[in-house]
Amino acid sequence: MSRWRPPSEASTALITQDGRERLRAELQDLWQVRRPEVVRALSAAAAEGDRSENAEYIYRKKQLGEIDRRVRYLSKRIEVLKVPEQDKTPRDRIFFSAHFELENEDGDVRRYRIVGPDETDARSNWISIDSPLARAALNKAVDMEFEVELPTGLTRYLVVSIDYEA
Repeated sequence: MSRWRPPSEASTALITQDGRERLRAELQDLWQVRRPEVVRALSAAAAEGDRSENAEYIYRKKQLGEIDRRVRYLSKRIEVLKVPEQDKTPRDRIFFSAHFELENEDGDVRRYRIVGPDETDARSNWISIDSPLARAALNKAVDMEFEVELPTGLTRYLVVSIDYEA
């Protein structure tokens, strides 16, 4: 059995303005605060002697690699991401960055927000624009019904409300 896997699909390069600022803040924190701390700790661990049996040195080296990997990713990703103009978006339909409520067949109402793939948050019900639910909800207006194939099966939803303010 081979380890080869097909490349994953490219994610949509959209992000909200708040999401972009959060990524920039994370990059700045990693580069200016966390990385220097880890480098200092790594230097101190290296000064202790035999590196091959030094658990602190090995841990800090791994931690530095993870930080550098995230810094490289964020540096490249932030350049590619675009914040769509919200001025031209019709406010009566579901588009990127919309907060909206959906009622399912059981009468349960849930509030969602469509965001970029880099800022999804399951606890807040912020869903990626690449998700099946977001794709199915795009361009729908209040009182419109639609069906979407989810991992739990085919589900029918009714759009209850749409809002673009947080």
